[in-house]
Amino acid sequence: MSFQAYLDTIEEKTGLTPRAILTLAHDRGLDAEPVKAGAIIDWLKEDFGLGRGHAMAIVHVVKNGPTISSKHVGTGGVHQDDSTELWLDGKASKP
Repeated sequence: MSFQAYLDTIEEKTGLTPRAILTLAHDRGLDAEPVKAGAIIDWLKEDFGLGRGHAMAIVHVVKNGPTISSKHVGTGGVHQDDSTELWLDGKASKP
């Protein structure tokens, strides 16, 4: 599953765009340095029923923003992403 696919699935499961989840994380103070992955994972599991893999995708975006490594871009593999930039504003508004 690509990184973007994780974020799209999170939107399907929660009804919230990744950007909306980032806003909620900010409102809870879960984006302050140092970011505690465990606290974010616990919150996403408790409030949204997300598993660790999906929660870790959000942790990555909280910690690093919407940019990912180019390691999987254009590889043709299962984890291939189309770009190093993740779309956070919802599947319906993806250009």
